[in-house]
Amino acid sequence: MKIWSKRKANIWYSEQPWLVGCNFIPSSAINQLEMFQPETYDPITIEREISWANRLGFNSLRVYLHDLLWLKDSKGFCERLDHFLRICDKHQVRPIFVLFDDCHRPNPVLGKQPLPVKGVHNSGWKQSPGNKLVSKINDNSVVEREVKRLKNFVQGIMKVFFEDSRILMWDIYNEPGQFGMGDKSFKLLKLTWEWAQEIRPTQPLTSCLSGSVGEKIIALNLKNSDVISFHMYEGKKIESLIKSYQSYERPILCTEYMARELGSTFQYSLPIFKKYKVGCYNWGLVAGKTQTHFNWNSILNLKKLQKQGNLIQIKDPIPEPTLWFHDILRIDGSAFNNKEVEFIKEFLKN
Repeated sequence: MKIWSKRKANIWYSEQPWLVGCNFIPSSAINQLEMFQPETYDPITIEREISWANRLGFNSLRVYLHDLLWLKDSKGFCERLDHFLRICDKHQVRPIFVLFDDCHRPNPVLGKQPLPVKGVHNSGWKQSPGNKLVSKINDNSVVEREVKRLKNFVQGIMKVFFEDSRILMWDIYNEPGQFGMGDKSFKLLKLTWEWAQEIRPTQPLTSCLSGSVGEKIIALNLKNSDVISFHMYEGKKIESLIKSYQSYERPILCTEYMARELGSTFQYSLPIFKKYKVGCYNWGLVAGKTQTHFNWNSILNLKKLQKQGNLIQIKDPIPEPTLWFHDILRIDGSAFNNKEVEFIKEFLKN
């Protein structure tokens, strides 16, 4: 059987604690490539920051991978992933691994990654596999070897970890159709579901409903997901979305939320998620090179800065806005908002 039955999915979920965590990348990495490339893999920072997540009460993380890491050195990549999983296991958190992603910057390349652009949200985050390749797959102009290498990435990594109890889930494609891709992402998404279901790992599979773009894409994710997942940063819409997804009679996880400007604060959102036993993953932990403590509007300034030739790339210190958009802690482990951190710890104790 490819997709889990509702009964199997709900039995699996009943065996889990209430799943609470964050989308995680160490403060020393600007994107998925820098996080896991051998030259920049930073286990010291990773372990320190995962220990902070555990102290908050988090028991899970959502972590993005990248197809180019498999292409360059699949064996070494899997060794670093195994090491990463050992760190997670030590601190009692289990990750959701994300395979593909339509969000933010196109044209990913291996090697030295850019420095952050001062004050710009996710200025160096890279799509996987990137909009050019996704578009070519859609119009059948891509060469067969490119499709084959993406299949090898999906199936290869699942074959290595398909029954690893340290992994909570696989999120096969983050927000397909975003950043102007629309239905162009449908073909790769469909192929990815087929590739993943051929392996059929022991962990559940998902790809988000709210957060993805296009009716065809959302319908495909709904048809194939063992567990329903969604993204919502607007606080007032969270509860109504949860209620609408309950009709599918499958476990529900919100795999992205928490934007203070939009009302989805921890104090507002966590009680709702707990009420419905919906797993929840805020965006970000430590404000670092991704600069996701700056809001999305800062992205709009990027093209303007590029045209003006005013890009200011920074090393240290990372600048700090008055009100953080995402993220919880500074690089030294101190809280952006002490009352917020106290609330998270106390709420997750109960």
